[in-house]
Amino acid sequence: MAVRVVTDSTSYLPDEERERYGIEVVTLYVSFGDESYPEIGLDNEWFYARMDSESDVPTSSQPSVQNMAEVFTAAVERGEEVCGVFISAEMSGTLESAELAATMVRESHPDARIELVDSRSNCMQLGFAVLEAARTASAGATLDEVAAAARGTIGRTRFLFVPHTLDYLRKGGRIGGASALLGALLQIRPVLTVADGRTEVWGKVRTKRRALEEMVRTLEADVSRAGLAEAVVHHIRDEAGGQVLAEMVASATGSEVPVIAIGAVIGLHVGPGTVGVAYRTERDIAEGVSA
Repeated sequence: MAVRVVTDSTSYLPDEERERYGIEVVTLYVSFGDESYPEIGLDNEWFYARMDSESDVPTSSQPSVQNMAEVFTAAVERGEEVCGVFISAEMSGTLESAELAATMVRESHPDARIELVDSRSNCMQLGFAVLEAARTASAGATLDEVAAAARGTIGRTRFLFVPHTLDYLRKGGRIGGASALLGALLQIRPVLTVADGRTEVWGKVRTKRRALEEMVRTLEADVSRAGLAEAVVHHIRDEAGGQVLAEMVASATGSEVPVIAIGAVIGLHVGPGTVGVAYRTERDIAEGVSA
């Protein structure tokens, strides 16, 4: 039986990859007061311009259980099994919505097979798990094999980023282990990562240039141990900064990397001016946070 892969909008998958594998994407939402907007289709420039003009930081919300159930039901009624791969449960209630939706669908479709995976991350670190699941599904694998491919990717990915400020992470409550840096922002430039589903500190340097160099050095060390499968550079309203980092990554790896803008949901929590790199290695890389 064919397996349909479902993810959420914080994966920021390139359109061509989503279309190639028929990946279903369920949107999260952002809100300014009582005004709510789906992340999918939202103009990033409009969003960040409005965020600049508002006194309060906007909020984000998970997909509704009903929206998730509609996607699952459509797949099941096409005769498909479902593998859902979603943003870290430590960062969002999206996986919880998916679990409730799966229960609803199973009540009306007792033979439905739905497997859910917590990616323990977001952005293209989540996206790489989604893509591995979709590639495995396209090769005719079983649902268990597809879910295993997604879970197996987690130990072969890393996401490193440097925010312009920690204010957005603090205000949004997503700061995780980086909270220890709040009293020292004038003296350091933090390199952050996602470890075990939470934002954590990877390194502390003095300038943004040094932060970029630290991210590239980490990538090179990981690649030397585990090989490089694919990489992307992310940015939040800083395409020029993203291009600079992409050139550094290309120089270090000998391969061009795409530059992908991060959308509103993650953007409002991390803030404009952020740049980072997400990559997948061929073999498992060491987990954990550097000293």
